[in-house]
Amino acid sequence: MKNNKVLGGGEFLLTKSKALDVFIPEEFDEEQKMISGMCQDFLEKEVFPNLDRIDSMEPGIMRGLISKAGELGLMGISIPEEYGGFGQSFVTSMLASDVLGAGYSFAVAFSAHTGIGSLPILYYGSEEQKTKYLPKLASGEYAGAYCLTEPNAGSDANSGKTKAVLSEDGKHYILNGQKMWITNGGFADVLTVFAKIDNDKILSAFIVERNFPGVSFNPEEKKMGIKGSSTVQIFFNDCMVPVENMLGKRGEGFRIALNILHIGRIKLGANSLGAGRRAIMHSVNYANERKQFGTHIANFGAIKYKLSEQVIRQFVSEGAVYRTSKYVDETIKMHIADGMEKAQAYLEALGEYAMEAAILKVLGSENLDYIVDEAVQIHGGMGFSAEMPVDKAYRDSRINRIFEGTNEINRLVASDMFLKMAKKANCELFSFSRSIYDTLNDIQEDSTSVTGYFEKKYFYVENLKKAVILMLGKAYDSICKQYSTEQEIMMSISDMLIHLYAAESLVLRVEKLQGIKSEQEFPVYKDICDVFLYEAASSIYKSAMDALNSFATGEEYTKIMNGLRKLTTVEQVNLKEARRRIASKLIEDNTYRF
Repeated sequence: MKNNKVLGGGEFLLTKSKALDVFIPEEFDEEQKMISGMCQDFLEKEVFPNLDRIDSMEPGIMRGLISKAGELGLMGISIPEEYGGFGQSFVTSMLASDVLGAGYSFAVAFSAHTGIGSLPILYYGSEEQKTKYLPKLASGEYAGAYCLTEPNAGSDANSGKTKAVLSEDGKHYILNGQKMWITNGGFADVLTVFAKIDNDKILSAFIVERNFPGVSFNPEEKKMGIKGSSTVQIFFNDCMVPVENMLGKRGEGFRIALNILHIGRIKLGANSLGAGRRAIMHSVNYANERKQFGTHIANFGAIKYKLSEQVIRQFVSEGAVYRTSKYVDETIKMHIADGMEKAQAYLEALGEYAMEAAILKVLGSENLDYIVDEAVQIHGGMGFSAEMPVDKAYRDSRINRIFEGTNEINRLVASDMFLKMAKKANCELFSFSRSIYDTLNDIQEDSTSVTGYFEKKYFYVENLKKAVILMLGKAYDSICKQYSTEQEIMMSISDMLIHLYAAESLVLRVEKLQGIKSEQEFPVYKDICDVFLYEAASSIYKSAMDALNSFATGEEYTKIMNGLRKLTTVEQVNLKEARRRIASKLIEDNTYRF
């Protein structure tokens, strides 16, 4: 029952997407808008008035917020109704993560609880485990945490040293080890802990309750940002865990960890949206109030450039996040219709879009970093003052490039999955890459024969796809088995993938908006499309050349270089005027309303 309108993971590279087949945030239904409003109200009433208390880690305040959010149903938004949750779609859960992403440290606690703190039990737990823990996690009576990282096991998670040994009576596993950087660890009631049983080479997973004998907690870590988020080291000293609290099967822990990380990555892409929107609001508010040289600084071209680029990056991230989220939802439905159990359908769908999840994590976190950095710059000297909200936004954003696998790891994941997809027997990527190479001299860079605004945009997008596919094929042909060790080349190809997916998602969103926005409203979205596609093409060319310079020489180098120049050429854009029009709308609205 494959829905041909839903692209599988990575299929965007070989398939022309249609705007009618993608979901955009302008299409939220009334229930989703209601949930969004509920999340926003919670921030306005409970979080924003208490930011200083949260950052000072006033005892009990964050734990109390989790309980209050649980009373509203927000902590169980992804948990089925039969376990006391809200039972919402994946798109709706992403929307909640988006809106609450503006909540600074609370956003971290919320994401950790509803994602990595609860979902391992939902998707791998036995019926008894689900019945015992999920209702209390959904209500906020319990807070959840995820214990994977160790002092010598960060990116290489499976190298963890925490051990589990079966007790003589066979009733308990005895845990010994140390975990660090555990979000919500200072108050979590339920911990998903990863350890190796006996001399196993692969991790297993366990549900550990806070009050089990042998669990102890270090004081709170002092951090650069997200200061109100609880982060502690946890120690297990002969901790007695009932055998029925093993999560999943023996040796399945590493698989659980990876699959939950896919979810965390895509959710982080959504979290970055709420944070970005709020930073843009603070930026334009200040630009409209601050005067220099007798006029508001919003009137200066240099400030308009910054404001417009903030909007462009935010708008691009939104399109890519919700396009992918709907793909996940539709794939889940497809698997369930084929008879798959709900939990397995969810995991299969997230695994399907693991490459896109890695892309969204990098795209969202790095776009947010740009937005908050320029927010500080727009505020000038005041931006460096802890009295201004952009100080908190700037410091809090930095962790996102480390959370859920560093951006370097995620770039390698995206590039490696691209290669694995290309190696599939039924995949045409390698043969297509060679075909592109053989016809490089015949490529026409002039798009004058293509008529229509969106026809031209898709012409450029298809050429960019050819550039990405060409570079993967030629890089692998040149370095073969060494590809996985040439991380610089892999990351350059990953950067091409990220810009390509963002650009196509943007064009699809803007085309669909043509039928939603009025004739007066629509032109500014074309401006966003024009500017970003120009920049994406330039970035893809730069990344391609960085990779090409690392493996090609002679005639092959010259041929590919000339071909890449043609494939990444787009028509002239008056960037100054387009940016000014984008900034003018933001300045007039005095908030992000795109």
